[in-house]
Amino acid sequence: MQNLESIVRAAKTAFATALDPDALEQAKARYLGKSGQITVLLKELGKLAAEEKRKVGAAINQAKAAVETALAERREAIRQAELSARLAEEALDVTLPGRGEAQGGLHPVTRTLERIEQLFASLGFAVADGPEIETDFYNFTALNTPEDHPARSMHDTFYLLDEDGRLAKGLLLRTHTSPIQARYMQAHVAKYAGQETMPEIRIIAPGRVYRVDSDATHSPMFHQVEGLWVGENVSFADLKGVIADFLRRFFETDDLKVRFRPSFFPFTEPSAEIDVAFTHGTQQWLEIAGCGMVHPNVLSRAGIDPEKHTGFAFGFGPDRLAMLRYGVDDLRLFFEGDLRFLRQFV
Repeated sequence: MQNLESIVRAAKTAFATALDPDALEQAKARYLGKSGQITVLLKELGKLAAEEKRKVGAAINQAKAAVETALAERREAIRQAELSARLAEEALDVTLPGRGEAQGGLHPVTRTLERIEQLFASLGFAVADGPEIETDFYNFTALNTPEDHPARSMHDTFYLLDEDGRLAKGLLLRTHTSPIQARYMQAHVAKYAGQETMPEIRIIAPGRVYRVDSDATHSPMFHQVEGLWVGENVSFADLKGVIADFLRRFFETDDLKVRFRPSFFPFTEPSAEIDVAFTHGTQQWLEIAGCGMVHPNVLSRAGIDPEKHTGFAFGFGPDRLAMLRYGVDDLRLFFEGDLRFLRQFV
């Protein structure tokens, strides 16, 4: 019996000096483990006579219960100590002023789109909209794009799959906002069908577009603003006047140099690239848009007589304009959602 009392005292002392769960488990093993002192005593009960076994066994079980109680108390004490330490470390000073809600703001591309819409509205252009999932007809055919044009390739265009995982015939993510122009012209012609004169069309078509492209100046998803003016006697001179006036007001300088370089687009004829001169030590010309007179085939497919009406179209990249306006050199920064970058524009 004296031996059991000393074991219990030793166990309590070992538990009390254990400062963390690992040390406590090691102390527990010395008394209650497979080779622990109390476990060994229980194993030796089989050597005793029946009467003595009952007496000694009861004493050992009593000692074991005392050790387990001491172990549980110490385990709870360590848990409470760790909890108190963590609470003290993570304590909140309720006397500090509240953080409040962070101030939000418009995305720089959204700011740019709104500015573009406002400037063209002042020139008499309305805003038109259309679906982002387009048909092959409106995205290509209605815009005079031939069947073998590279843009129709899956390497350049996101085509959609049907429920069976097969290519959905004729459905794709629009590669430009020009389909809005084709749809708008058709609806406009239908609206004024039978009338002697048709009011002119003057719209811009902003929105998201998608192409298989990604680098510092390209993104698989980006924005476009395309414009269309169709009426009687609309000329390339009108196109140059509208574009030059818009760009000088957008960049807030009357001295901005704008030039038009001959180019090719299936839906305009003649076509041109639009360059703007920026001075960074030396003068540099940067291409920022494409434009041209609407191709007669495009007008005809929309139901407009190309002998009576002419028009011009243009397409800007608002993302590129935002890069130039805000001095950003990597397009991907606009779409990565990094608040450290976006807070600059709030």
